[in-house]
Amino acid sequence: MPEVHIVDTTIRDGQASLWAMNMRTRHMLPIMPHLDAAGFDSMEFLATGSRLKKFVRHLKENPWDWIRQGAAAAKHTQLRWHGPIDGRSMSGRVPPEVGELLVSKAVELGIDLTRTGNNWNDFSDMPRQLARFERLGMRAVINVMYSVSPRHTDEYFVEKTRQIAALKPFRLCFKDVGGLLTPERTRTLFPKMMAVSGDLEWEFHAHCNNGLGPLNAIEAAKAGAKYIHTAVPPLANGNSQPSVFNVVSNLRELGFDVLLDEERLRPVTEHLEHVAELEGFPRGVPYEYSERQYRHQIPGGMISSLEYQMKQAGVEGHMEAVFEETERVRADLGYPIMVTPLSQFVATQAAINVITGERYRQITDQVIEYALGWHGGREALDAM
Repeated sequence: MPEVHIVDTTIRDGQASLWAMNMRTRHMLPIMPHLDAAGFDSMEFLATGSRLKKFVRHLKENPWDWIRQGAAAAKHTQLRWHGPIDGRSMSGRVPPEVGELLVSKAVELGIDLTRTGNNWNDFSDMPRQLARFERLGMRAVINVMYSVSPRHTDEYFVEKTRQIAALKPFRLCFKDVGGLLTPERTRTLFPKMMAVSGDLEWEFHAHCNNGLGPLNAIEAAKAGAKYIHTAVPPLANGNSQPSVFNVVSNLRELGFDVLLDEERLRPVTEHLEHVAELEGFPRGVPYEYSERQYRHQIPGGMISSLEYQMKQAGVEGHMEAVFEETERVRADLGYPIMVTPLSQFVATQAAINVITGERYRQITDQVIEYALGWHGGREALDAM
């Protein structure tokens, strides 16, 4: 039987997508021994930029307390860094020296695997990034990010895959950040991408914004993806990744040999349910299909953060109008892929347009920088 390995996203993308990155060290440490014992290929553990800022600014914690203690608790499972070293794909303009220092400190703690990419699938700078990761002792899984627009055709994704495969990273990852894939699209597009990637192994990372994440994960495994990303409930489904229990069960029914002991994860669910009850955090539940998702395309983590921020500002009643305006702003900006920080640029400007009652009466500095080309995407800017 073909083997499938599982990558855990619970304490990174799972909580970013559903709990707006509000998990504290005391919430995460108790589940580390159980996650570590389940047999995951690896666990997404730490993200650059916004996660570190969240610890300091909002949670009033030292992020290095979690990094050191969490890393020490993972005795059997590879931990992952998530994000680039510096440049256009990071939140903010991070000097290369700062990025390299963060990576080197992570490597010292045994975190020597990263999943990274470029917000535009622009891999022109990736040889330099890969060389720096190698010099610092970190292997790289490179995302090819999916999106839907007049620009994002089959030919586009095949050519982007060919470009990054030529650089021979550790692995490739087909990333559906907006939960926009359908099973039919996965069946037809993904094999074409795999056909031009040589002998590189593939991972599959998807969100469940449109209720289709679990089905797409199965189709990706059928196509040959050996590594599927899942999360542990209640930090699965909703805007997060598919539930590990659902995906593993279905893959085994189809004859796959899934290298995971999911029974060891039951205490994780129990603990996270307790945290949700104690802190008033939402529980991820399967979403119904919505055609609207293909228009605004706000990714999972951005939706939870946007809802949280608008509630803090007392304007949560405007969310539906913001979704509609986001579609228009994205078209105005040349159809950027809705991934951090570009999704924040688009949705924040949309929210300002709605709240002020006049489109672009106020424009954020980030959108001005975007229009000046500071955040890449020459192809999109030319289309504006």
